[in-house]
Amino acid sequence: MTYFTSHKIRVMISIGGYTYARDWDQALAANPRQLGINAAQAAQRLGVGIEIDYENDHSPNLRGLQEFITSYRSLFPYDAAAENPAARLTIYLAMDDDYLVPLTQYATANWLTSGRPVLDYANAMVSSEQTGASMLEDGWREHIEGKAGIPPLAPSKLTGSLFIATRGGVSAECTDFIKSLQKATGEFVKTVKPHGAGKSKGMLGYMFWAAGCPGSRSACTAPPNTCENGVGAGARVYKVAVPMPPLRRH
Repeated sequence: MTYFTSHKIRVMISIGGYTYARDWDQALAANPRQLGINAAQAAQRLGVGIEIDYENDHSPNLRGLQEFITSYRSLFPYDAAAENPAARLTIYLAMDDDYLVPLTQYATANWLTSGRPVLDYANAMVSSEQTGASMLEDGWREHIEGKAGIPPLAPSKLTGSLFIATRGGVSAECTDFIKSLQKATGEFVKTVKPHGAGKSKGMLGYMFWAAGCPGSRSACTAPPNTCENGVGAGARVYKVAVPMPPLRRH
């Protein structure tokens, strides 16, 4: 991790996943404050930020998760500039507002507001099957506009996720920017307007998942499957700055 940090490239570590929802439940019931401290200390030691990936779809322990976040922030307060990589704390939400509804509702109302932010941003995950561009945009728009009791989210508080490697092989996100979803959705990501929350247009950007060898049954992005012509080309087209500038607040 220190290699990337030394080159001013920000790295995030996700804690959890779909198959670890029960582990999150157990940890939050046992000692959420200590869990938050442990996560913050691990982030500091590794030079990374942390993404909360708690996928209890129906009955998440929101009180415990609040204690986890409060404990983490007691060591590393919210800082949009995040000169210390460990100060960046984000949360996984679904591609749209139909999955993780209680978590999305609470997180949007309490942790992701522009006026009193607690988390840096939400990450709208896409399934590893990589759906089409229009479906992605519709899902991301749901977060921005709100739905069924879920308040709207400022575009500046939302990133869209894309996989660069799946069980089916490396994707165009890795190998071919022209054919990629980052190109197909780029105009939407850059220009989508606020709808009740936030002031500036455009989502915060993209997050790319599954670099390297993400699983025993997944493709790897090691040579010859490198990503210079996918993520790399996109970074040049969209003029992505390294190091990352301070995050937009509104």
